[in-house]
Amino acid sequence: MTNTRRPLNSRDTGWARRIARWLGRTSLTPNRISQGSILFAALACLAFWASAHTAVNRAVVLLLLAALCCQLRLLCNLFDGMVAVEGGKSEPDGPFWNEAPDRVADLLILTGAGLATGYLDLGLLGGALAIATAYIRELGRAEGLGSDFSGPFAKPQRMAALTGGAVLAAVETGLWGTAHALLVALVITVLGTGWTVVSRSVRMIRALNDRPTGSSGT
Repeated sequence: MTNTRRPLNSRDTGWARRIARWLGRTSLTPNRISQGSILFAALACLAFWASAHTAVNRAVVLLLLAALCCQLRLLCNLFDGMVAVEGGKSEPDGPFWNEAPDRVADLLILTGAGLATGYLDLGLLGGALAIATAYIRELGRAEGLGSDFSGPFAKPQRMAALTGGAVLAAVETGLWGTAHALLVALVITVLGTGWTVVSRSVRMIRALNDRPTGSSGT
C-alpha cells in the first residue's frame, strides 16, 4: 500500500512549482481550487453531450474543449494539494474538498462521454467504478493499510484515456464525421477501471489477512 498522497511526477516539475507558488500568492484557497475541478468536469460533460447534437465543425471544437477540460480538472487536482501542503494554506475542511469534488468530477466526465457516444449506461458504469476505486482506497486507509493509488486505471490514466479519445474523435469527426475513437476510449476506461477495483480489492484483502490477528484500523 502507499501513503496518503497520490504520487505524481508532475508535482516535482519546475513549471508546477512555479504555478503553485503563484497560486499561493493569490486569494485562491486550496478548497476553491478543488471545487474548480467540478466546474471543468461539468464543462467537459456539456461539451461531450453537445458534440453529438451539432454540426461537424462545432463538434470538433466541442470535443477538443472536452479534452482540455479533462486536463484542467487534473490540474485542479494537482494544484489544490500543492497550494495546501507546499504553500502552507491548508484548511480544516480540506480533506473533504480534496476528495468529494473528485467523485463528482469523475461521474460528470464519464457520463458526458457516455452521452456523446450514445451509451449513457456505459458512462454511468464507468462513473460508478471510478467512485468504487476511491471507496476501496479510503476503506484501506481507514483500516490502517495506507492509501492504495495503484492502477492500472487510476484517475490520471482515466483522464488520459478520455482526453486522447476526445482528441482522436475530433480528428475523426473532422475527416469522416464519426467519433468511434471516443467510444473505444470509454470502453477501455470502463474495463481498466473495473480491473483497478478488482486489483485494489485483492490487495486490500491480502493485506488484511496478513496483518496480526486482533489488529484493526477502526
